[in-house]
Amino acid sequence: MKAYLSVFRMRFIGALQYRAAAFGGIATQLAWGGMEILALAAFYRANPSAFPMEFSHAVSYVWMQQAFLTLFVVWSWEADILSSISEGSIAYDLVRPVDLYGRWLCQIIGSRLAKALLRCSPILIAAFILPEPYGMSLPPGAGTLLLFFLSAFLSLGVVAAFSMLIYISNFYTLSAAGIRLMVASLADFLSGAIVPLPFFPDKIRAAAELLPFASMQNMPLRIYSGNIVGPDIFKGIALQILWLLILFFAGRAAMGRALGKVVVQGG
Repeated sequence: MKAYLSVFRMRFIGALQYRAAAFGGIATQLAWGGMEILALAAFYRANPSAFPMEFSHAVSYVWMQQAFLTLFVVWSWEADILSSISEGSIAYDLVRPVDLYGRWLCQIIGSRLAKALLRCSPILIAAFILPEPYGMSLPPGAGTLLLFFLSAFLSLGVVAAFSMLIYISNFYTLSAAGIRLMVASLADFLSGAIVPLPFFPDKIRAAAELLPFASMQNMPLRIYSGNIVGPDIFKGIALQILWLLILFFAGRAAMGRALGKVVVQGG
C-alpha cells in the first residue's frame, strides 16, 4: 500500500507543476461553460416547461462539469503510459516490485486530482459571483453535498478503471489512436458531457443510464444540481459501485492476459 501511495503522491505533486496548462484550461472552461449556458438560456426562454431540468439545475450542472472536468472525462490520457507500451519502456515497469495495474491506476487518479484542484477554485469562484440566472447555486443541503462528493469519488474510480481498459488495448494494436478517439467521443455523448442525459428521449435515456458512462459524470452533477433526489440518488450510487467493481476486475484480468503475451524487442 505504501508503494501505491508513493506513486499517487509523486504523480499528484508532478501534475501540480503544470500551472501554465492550468491557466489555459481555466480560461477555456470558463468560456466554454459561458457559451453552453447562454445557448441553454436561449432555448429555455422559448419554452421553459419543455425541458426536463430547471434552468438553475442546468446552470449548476454546467459549471460543476467545467470545474471538475479532468475528473470526469475519459480523454485526459496519460502520455507516459501510452509511450511506455508503444516504445517498449514498459520493460522497466515490469521489473519494479509493484503491481503494474495498481501503479498505473494510482498514476491516473493522482494526475486527474491534481489537475482538478488547480482549475476548480477559480472556475467555482467565477460561477458563484455571476448574476442570476447565469451563476451557480449551492446544493439543496449539506447531505446532498456529501453525497455529491461520494458520487464524484466513485466517478473518478469508474473513469480511471475504464481508462485502464483503453490503455491495455494498446498491447494489441500498433496504434490505438483510433480506439481512443472513438471511445472518447462515445463516452462524452453517453456520460452527459455534451447534453445532460435528462434531455435524451426517454427510451435512449433509460438505456444510457444503465451504461458505465452514466456513472462517470451524469450522477454526481445531477446530485449536486438537485435534479436527482430521494431513493434515485442511492440507486445511482449503487450502480456506480457496481460498474467500478466490474471495470476494475475486468481490467485486472485483461492486464494479466496482456502481460502474459507481451514481447519487448531491442535493448
